[in-house]
Amino acid sequence: MTFRMDPRAKLYLLLLANLLLLFHVGTAAEAATTALCLLLFFLSSKIGMGLRLSALYFGLLAVDIFVVPRAGEGVLLNLLSLVSVGVRMMLPCIITGAYAFSTTTIGELTAALRRMLVSQDNTNSDPMVVVRFFPTVGEDYRQIRAAMALRGIAEGRGALLLHPMQSLEYVLMPLLMNSNNVAQDLSAAALTKGIGLPGRHTCMTELRLTVWDFLYPALCTLPLVWKAVTLL
Repeated sequence: MTFRMDPRAKLYLLLLANLLLLFHVGTAAEAATTALCLLLFFLSSKIGMGLRLSALYFGLLAVDIFVVPRAGEGVLLNLLSLVSVGVRMMLPCIITGAYAFSTTTIGELTAALRRMLVSQDNTNSDPMVVVRFFPTVGEDYRQIRAAMALRGIAEGRGALLLHPMQSLEYVLMPLLMNSNNVAQDLSAAALTKGIGLPGRHTCMTELRLTVWDFLYPALCTLPLVWKAVTLL
């Protein structure tokens, strides 16, 4: 059985991750909250994404624990510690955002925003475009990579790093040129469905907050609360 969390609880987790970054709560509290957020991927049957993000976060955490204390011993160690700490502190926001994007449909997001009494202007096509924009761009990237492999250009996983000029010419530029068209097409599709019309809208998606939608976010908040209490 796949664990389903209400979109309003997901938005709270995203806010919580930003608070972790804003207040610099410390490594222990951040790691505990991030581990709970990573667990949601496995509960939601997003095993592959959960494993990749877990390996990235805890790998950087290991670098911070074992390398950062030796940061004064060389330029490379200083650079590695600087990059690892910066990326690790931003990862909770990326993790919660990836979970929210990958497990929330457009209908659920729209229904949640309306349940939160957000104004009609803010629940028009913009959130729908944001939710669908990145998966569409990702699909375009995969098609570009497949076309490049078919022509024998920059084949392999590390080829784009070994050939940066080809990456700029064949991947980055087409994506940048196509992103504007993607945004316009998605906006037109959302408006065609009547999202921008005034008045009361009905929705086929039924949202209902469960006990877990309160307990799990509260559990994720405990490390932040504990850190705040210890500082008092």
